[in-house]
Amino acid sequence: MAEKNNTFKQQDAHLEDRRNYVNDEPDSTPSAVHVIHNPLKRDSPEVVVADAQAFANNNGLSEYAELFGRAALVARDSKHFENVSVLLPDEVAALQYERDHKWHGPFMLWYSIALCAVGAATQGWDQTGSNGANLSFPTEFGIEGEGANEWKVGAVNAIIFLTAGVIGAFITDPLNHYLGRRGEIFLTAACLTATPIASGFTHSWQALFAVRFVMGIGIGAKNATVPIFSAELAPARIRGALVMFWQLWVVAGIFLGFCANVIVKDTGRIAWRLQLGSAFIPAFILMLGIYLTPESPRWLMKHGKYDKAFRSFLKLRAHPIISARDYYYSYVIYEEELALTPGSNYFTRMRDCFTIPRIRRSNYAASTVMLAQQMCGINIISFYSSTIFTDVGYTPTQALYASLGYGAVQVVFTIPTLFMIDTIGRRRLCLITFPLMCIFLLAAGLSLLKTTGSKGSRIGPVVLFVYLFTIMYSLGEGPVAFQYSAEVFPTIQREQGMAFVVFINNFFAGVLSITFPRMRSVMTNTGAFGFYAGLNLIAWFMIFVFVRETKQLTLEEIDQVFSVPTSEYFRHESKISAPWFIKRYIFFQKHLPKPPSIIATADTDYSEKPKYSETPPRGGSTA
Repeated sequence: MAEKNNTFKQQDAHLEDRRNYVNDEPDSTPSAVHVIHNPLKRDSPEVVVADAQAFANNNGLSEYAELFGRAALVARDSKHFENVSVLLPDEVAALQYERDHKWHGPFMLWYSIALCAVGAATQGWDQTGSNGANLSFPTEFGIEGEGANEWKVGAVNAIIFLTAGVIGAFITDPLNHYLGRRGEIFLTAACLTATPIASGFTHSWQALFAVRFVMGIGIGAKNATVPIFSAELAPARIRGALVMFWQLWVVAGIFLGFCANVIVKDTGRIAWRLQLGSAFIPAFILMLGIYLTPESPRWLMKHGKYDKAFRSFLKLRAHPIISARDYYYSYVIYEEELALTPGSNYFTRMRDCFTIPRIRRSNYAASTVMLAQQMCGINIISFYSSTIFTDVGYTPTQALYASLGYGAVQVVFTIPTLFMIDTIGRRRLCLITFPLMCIFLLAAGLSLLKTTGSKGSRIGPVVLFVYLFTIMYSLGEGPVAFQYSAEVFPTIQREQGMAFVVFINNFFAGVLSITFPRMRSVMTNTGAFGFYAGLNLIAWFMIFVFVRETKQLTLEEIDQVFSVPTSEYFRHESKISAPWFIKRYIFFQKHLPKPPSIIATADTDYSEKPKYSETPPRGGSTA
């Protein structure tokens, strides 16, 4: 064991010293302290081609051997693919079209991502079903009022998040291992189809609690797998936007759940049953549609099904040369990951998330954005907005409509982030929006103190600042949390890493949900809002320290982003990047030169054409 730990340290030390890496043109990237290394550049082009062709021949892909040779050269320097003279004309055209058309992709890619997005709607719908039901099910079951009854209501609301984090997230690995990504998603979708329907037929709060206990297990397992599935299907250039469909459809589910709450509000005593039961709709669509999607190529690769993995990539990319390029580069990095974790199992992979430095840093970052989603206070609105709005003077019907507006705001302002997350970046969006979230949430809390004047003058500011707070959340933390967490872990530890951070997210969502009814009584709504406003500032600092930018990097390159030690990263950001940003954007020193970034990709410039003018012969060693 000691020998293995030493191996980890040696490997990680090598990764941290970027000067040890081979770089064809080190002077071409002077604007970065650390350069992300492409392992294909360790060898000559001839060796790279031979290895790629040997890989194809040895894994049931001999018909694609020539294609893999050409694709390996493209993967070796994808930004300068036009210098690879052995490419066929249609391959050059496909690569050029991909470069110039960011959103280009085949139908199956878009179908798969859209289906995963529909699966995300189940979480939002489940949240808002209970939001509306909170107005009536406590009366139905005789648990309204203060004291112990507040804890019972909180427990019914919170249990889906607690079991999602404590149980559902941690069974993700065995379910994925035996059933695959698609099989696991089908099973959890079936669970989330049955349990909302069952919740509508309960006749005691204990029975409702038990049904939601099971529902939470399905939610946790689904939440840990669907973002991973999306991230593994999506191209690097738009992965942030495509995986962010998760959050867009979470908020769409919230909005649709509020719509359902409003639609059934006049059905009398069964309204809350219909509000809870309606959440089966997106889960049912997911359950039926998942079998038409291809399996994750990286999951197939991880299980030694290399030929099936490539054929899956062929369905998810617009041209075979793009499929082969992405697949072979993934394989090369995956082999390097395997060298670090020989003979790993469930428990050793979980241990690696805390003991191997570069994976631990990924864990810190993902845990930070997941915890920040609960610290910011958005879920006190998602879970209890109808209750809060009735407290300030709205009727139950008006509160449902105000909550509907809250859901609509989330949907509308999440859409622009689709176009910003891969340009502005995940980290910067969070750093910009968290201080504003703090201000608007505090303002909403202080507005609750106004008890005189017309009803509109008392209610209007509260609703306004809640909506402004929601806009900032939708432009930053909301889309980032699950999308970022799904991409930062290496392939081997991805299930364990995602399981842990989903546990963090759902466990603290449960803590928030179970404590807020009592917190409102003890601290008042103003005190509770102020408490979460303060947590926004703490979350901002945590993001500044631990979260690193991952925009437009492949899943394999992201692993190298976290090779830089946290102390060095924090020192660079606090002493170089932050002072420059303040001088440039606050004091408007427009001509101040931009300092070197801490991490950047390596762009290789060729001073002469490559020596290849003919197709290289087959042969060579195995990669």
